[in-house]
Amino acid sequence: MNIDEITFYDRLLDYHNVLFLGHRNADPDAVSSAFALAEAFGGTVGVADHCGRVASMLVDHLKIDVEYAPDPSDYDFTVVVDTSTQSQLNDLVLGDYAVVDHHSVSQLLSGAQFYLHRYASSTAEIVVDILACMDAPVMERIALALMTGIITDTGHFKHAESGSFRAIADLIDRGGVSYSEALDLLAATPQDISMRISILESVNRVRTTMINDWILVTSETDSFGAAAATALTNIGADLSFVGMMDDGILKVSGRAKHDAVRCGINLGRVMRDVGVEYHGSGGGHAGAAGMEVEVPGGAETVLSRCVEESCRILAGVSRN
Repeated sequence: MNIDEITFYDRLLDYHNVLFLGHRNADPDAVSSAFALAEAFGGTVGVADHCGRVASMLVDHLKIDVEYAPDPSDYDFTVVVDTSTQSQLNDLVLGDYAVVDHHSVSQLLSGAQFYLHRYASSTAEIVVDILACMDAPVMERIALALMTGIITDTGHFKHAESGSFRAIADLIDRGGVSYSEALDLLAATPQDISMRISILESVNRVRTTMINDWILVTSETDSFGAAAATALTNIGADLSFVGMMDDGILKVSGRAKHDAVRCGINLGRVMRDVGVEYHGSGGGHAGAAGMEVEVPGGAETVLSRCVEESCRILAGVSRN
């Protein structure tokens, strides 16, 4: 059952010893959302395995206590945040749980006791609204964490909606932090040379498909697939699909420019549908999504299927 913020607040008061759980390789949106909710309701911040590079910096800077790969059975209730598929939780077995999520396609909703799911540029924006309806105090650490989650999930506002700016303004007013503090925190994140090398290698492996005036590309990499997919759209592709093979499991990251989304592309649905075809799972946003499937034969067939489905949507559509 999809509920609003005040109902979420009321329902969660029925539980004690709550785990607020983010996805594996957690990003700042997942960590900040879990942290803010745990501070407001009382509970534990957890992530399915570890934090990503930027989120790790956030955890260290704000001294956030995080449980890595927690067992949900040790808690009375679990709130899954910023997570759209079971595969993003690895092998963690959920008992009774709720979901707070902003992805356009989410496969966790059907098994939830209740959920707060609506379109937003970040889960942190939904959490800001929850705190506002509770009239909960927003401490400086919470405000800075949520602000960082919004900035990173919107690509420094490249993909922001009006709610993103309202949430940032609310955090500045209620939390007493400045926007520049969040930018300084992000600027302090060290660059990962292995990520830069991986992205450059993915560019060298690009396969290009054109339909009308749209450019679709696929590539493969050993690591940092999401960063590679983003880089490929930044340098000229309208849609990019990057695959990473890991013990027979293919992880695909997809990215789409705003023009492609405006003309009908929803990568969350594409990844979900192609994932189901290959007995896996997928989901995410219209412009950014992921998928995991078992394909012992390699990545090219699945990546080509993603391009084929995207071409079907874009056939006869011009960006002009």
